[in-house]
Formats: sequence, C-alpha cells, structure tokens
Amino acid sequence: MSFYRITWNEKYDFATLHNWGCTFHCPFCSYKLRSGAAGRPGFAEPKPAQFLTIAAQRETLRTLRPAKVYFMGGEPTIAPEIDAMLRFAKQELGATTRLGHTNGSRLPIPWLDGANVGFKAWSATLHRRLTGRPKTLIYDNFSRAFDAGLQMSANLVFIPELVGLGELEGLARYLAKLDPSIPFHIMGYIPVPGQPWRRPSEVEMVEARQLAGSYLSQVASSHLTGAEALDLTTRDDRFDVRIVAGV
Repeated sequence: MSFYRITWNEKYDFATLHNWGCTFHCPFCSYKLRSGAAGRPGFAEPKPAQFLTIAAQRETLRTLRPAKVYFMGGEPTIAPEIDAMLRFAKQELGATTRLGHTNGSRLPIPWLDGANVGFKAWSATLHRRLTGRPKTLIYDNFSRAFDAGLQMSANLVFIPELVGLGELEGLARYLAKLDPSIPFHIMGYIPVPGQPWRRPSEVEMVEARQLAGSYLSQVASSHLTGAEALDLTTRDDRFDVRIVAGV
C-alpha cells in the first residue's frame, strides 16, 4: 500500500488520497522544505509508519461520498492500488477523478478524468539530469492523455538560472500545439536549502507570464516564499482540509 492519508474539504466537496514515494529525484522538490531532506537522495518525505488498507480507503470514501476524488503524492500513480481506487471512485461513488499533481510518468489511466502534470524541463538533457528519466516518456504520455479526452493542465517550476525562459517557452509552444487553452501554471522557485539557485524576482515572473501568454490563453502564476508554501491555507481555502483517515 502507498496511500497513507485521506483529507477532506467540505466546502468544495473533494477528498484527496495522499501517496508516499516518487519516481523522480528532482533536486528542487518542494517537499524538501518540510522534510529537512535537502541534499539527500531519494524521496524527501519520511516514510509513514503505516499505510491505509484498500478496505479503509473505500470505507472512508463511502462515508464522505465526495463529488470529487483527487490523488496526490509524491507521485500518486506509483501506488499499487490506484487503479482499483480510481475504478471504485467512478463506479461506486460516481465521483470526478483527478491527479492533483503528477509527474506524468504513467498516463493515461483508466477511470481517470483529468491530471495536472508538473513538467520539469523542455530540453532532453536537462530533463534527464534533473529527474533521471527521459523527457519523451512524459511529453508523449501527456499527449496521449490529452488525445484520450482527459482534462489536462500543466505547471513548471521557473528557476531563472536552471529552468529558465528558454525551457518555459519550449514547453508553452508544445502545449499550444495541442490546444492553446490548456491551463498552465508557472511556479516561482522556492529556494531549497543546500541548492544553489535563487528565487526569481517579480520582474522575471512577469516576463515569464508574458512569454507563456504569447502562446497560451490560460496562464497563472505563483511566487511564494518558503513560509507561504508551508501554509497554503492562508492564500487559498481549497487547502483548508482536515485529515479523515491515516496520519
């Protein structure tokens, strides 16, 4: 089992299953801000003491009967029970299903309605360096999922000296060829202790938004400090959730 927690947002009627573990090893992973794992290999979050059984997951969702069921991580698609839980959410609950965030390494998946893919780079060399995985896997999977009718969105961590405007423009151009209305979110890098890169300036964020906007019609951005990233409820009540199962 890999899902160790279920959270619930009553206002927006969604439940989220949280997975532990990831297939990438990105040095700028924001999980390192919470875990203190900067500079160490592997997934940043400590392994939970226990995981939820499929029976416990299903019973919690039956009680809540949410309109939407989200899956997050780490990387939620590595959870061995995700196929069964997607099918349960669709067939028994009639819920909308979505990967709240994913690296895109396993798309499309049956019973899934949509996914928010976090792209890491445009150039193949940089992508392999940052993630340890080939770029073509992620981009081809995104295209297949889009062509299959899933509601897709994308995001990129903007790091001026690493994943800069050239990387952003390549991704934006790729997305626009699929559909210029695909939602795209630019996240200003939040410095991870032990890593050399800096947070982008506001001027650089504006330039990044304008560049993406020359290709795409739905561009958003965030430019958080480390403290803001650790308490997102102060900025968006969609993050105001309570734990209903697990730890």
